[in-house]
Formats: sequence, C-alpha cells, structure tokens
Amino acid sequence: MAHDHHGHDHAHHHGPPADGNFTQAFKWGIILNLLFVAGETAGGLWANSAALLSDAGHNLSDVLSLALAWGAALLAKRRATERFTYGYKGATIQAALLNAALLYLALGFILWETIDHLRHPTPVNGPVVMALAGLGILINGFTAWLFSSGQKGDVNVRGAYLHMLTDMLVSVGVVIGGALVYFTGWQWLDPAISFVILAVVGYSSWGLLRETVQLGLQAAPESIDMAAVRAFLLARPGVVSVHDLHVWPLSTQDTALTAHLVRPGGTDNNHFLGALQHDLVHEFNISHCTVQLEDVTPAMGAHGCCDEAASHAQPAGKFA
Repeated sequence: MAHDHHGHDHAHHHGPPADGNFTQAFKWGIILNLLFVAGETAGGLWANSAALLSDAGHNLSDVLSLALAWGAALLAKRRATERFTYGYKGATIQAALLNAALLYLALGFILWETIDHLRHPTPVNGPVVMALAGLGILINGFTAWLFSSGQKGDVNVRGAYLHMLTDMLVSVGVVIGGALVYFTGWQWLDPAISFVILAVVGYSSWGLLRETVQLGLQAAPESIDMAAVRAFLLARPGVVSVHDLHVWPLSTQDTALTAHLVRPGGTDNNHFLGALQHDLVHEFNISHCTVQLEDVTPAMGAHGCCDEAASHAQPAGKFA
C-alpha cells in the first residue's frame, strides 16, 4: 500500500491578516471607547440614567474584547516552536471564547442594575443622555467602519465589528429614549430602554457565541461545507474513495484538513497533490493539509490505526 504525505509552503493567504492593517483599528477602537466609557459613566451617574450606565458597561466589555482580540492577533504572529508546532494561532480562538463569556457576564451585571433602577426610579437628565448617546453614535460608528473591511474573514474582527455596530444602533435607541423621557416625563422609559438594549445585544451576540464555542471544540468552521469537501475530493482524477477526512480550525482564520484518498496505480502523485493543495486553498480557504494516498481501500477496522497514530503525532506535512 502506497502512502504519500504532502506538505508544501503556499504563498496565497486569504482573508484579513492576523494583525496587519487592523493594528490601528484596534488601537483607535480601544482609545476612543475608553474615553467614551469614562464620559458615559460620569454622565450616567450625574443624569441618573440606567440606559447610559448599561451602555457604558457594554462599551467597557467592548474595550476588553478589543484588547483580547488584539493581543491574540499579535500572539498568533509568533513563530512555531518544537512544542507549539502550529505556533500560537489557537490564541485567537481562546480569545474569542473568553470575549463571548465576558460579554454575557457583563450583560448579567447590567440586567441586575437595570432591575434595581426599575424598582427605584430616579429623575433622568434627558439632554445629557441624548448628548452622550449622540457622541456614542459617532465613536462606535467610526470604530465599526475601521473593522468593516475584514469582518467576513476573521471571527475576531467580525466580533469587533458587530460589537461596535450594535453599540452604534443602541446609542440611537438611547437618544430616542432620552428624548421621550425629556418630553413626556415618564422616568420608567429609561430602564425599559435598558432592557431593550440588553435584549438587542444578547440576541445579536448569540451567533458569535455559538461559532466561538464550535471553534473551541474543533468543529469544522461554519464556512466549510463538509459534504462539498468530500465530493470535491472524490471528484479528483483517479480517486475512488475517501476516508478519515477531518477538517478543523487552527485559528479564527486558518483551517486544516487531513484525509486518506484511495487512488490505485497513481503515477503522477506529485502533480496530483500540488493541484489538490492549490484547489483546496482557492475553493475552500483550507490553508493547511495533509493527504495520504493509498492504492487499495483499508481492510475493515483498519481505519482506527490512523486515528490512533494521529493521537500520538502531529500531521506529517502541512502548507500555509
């Protein structure tokens, strides 16, 4: 039985860089939002606004989220070592998971504070609420724009983009609420709007939480159609069957694949594997692969030896 493992450095990189152009986006996002959190907290305490305080709390969680995502992106650029053979790319997945957990912890704290404000309403300074929330629209809108170009290629960048976009929309709601309180005198509207803010943020963040948990469990990324990958491999010249196919995330950007292809009598294996790796990158954005070619289908029960070997060693080859 012939076994060919293929590894090759590939020059193509799809999606946004791990850090690259987004260094300034992270930096300005953190600085602007820290200043805004300080001003919004002071204004919320002065104006007795639960909506402003809840929005400030969420903006603070966004600052932590941006800092974690930025730190993970920088860590992912470090070279691989003998022990960390894939480098530190997985830090981006762990940062995304931690960010999701911090977000929902912040939402729980804000919910508690909002309930307390609803039980003990206090007068709200409508003009202050509207002015600060209006400033939030500008800051969060600008920060979201900084991340908009890369939000489709990296869950960390998309998380930053969605957080900022959500905050901008929430600030619009706070401006409307401040105006209603100012003109109607209905103080209960302020905590009521805070509940709406919590619902919007919780709902909009659920998809991100689900995706980061899946990445942490090494599930195939949502952008990868496993049936399509299997069909693609089966359609390659000379391939009669595929087994031990695995696809998992190395980071929030990089995806790996291992597979055994039964290809009897192959005489052009180098050309075959070169074309295969090229097409996997361009068709599925799978940038690391290990493919083993076999002449015959393994006997019944022989598949387990592959899984056992994989548990004791890294894949024999990869390309980036």
